[in-house]
Amino acid sequence: MTGPVDHPLVTAVKPLADAMGAELLGPGDAAPDDVVLAWEGEDVVAVRLPQLSESLDHILAAMERRHGVPLAELDRKAKQEAVRLLEARGAFSVRHGVETVAGALGVSRFTVYNYINSQEERRADKRREGA
Repeated sequence: MTGPVDHPLVTAVKPLADAMGAELLGPGDAAPDDVVLAWEGEDVVAVRLPQLSESLDHILAAMERRHGVPLAELDRKAKQEAVRLLEARGAFSVRHGVETVAGALGVSRFTVYNYINSQEERRADKRREGA
């Protein structure tokens, strides 16, 4: 990044940008779709958000780092939990999201859909129990 790398605002937003797979730029390098952040009325940093498909790849890579093994090596329960987390983060609203996740988990699209459906059934059961 060009610009004030050591500025407190840059320090504050860098972990969030890294988690999203965003790119930090100097405000002068911002494109119309970038988000320019200001501090006390002065533009300090621009954030270039990734494309949704890039975000999904970034999320999958972060999950692998967290687990310490490729996602395909997780057991069934861990894969179901991964699908639950990915669904909560909107992974399946991305074009080819199911296919991308299935490939990362080493399962079929059908299996991913089964995991999603079983979670929806559990949520429905909890709603019925609470009613």
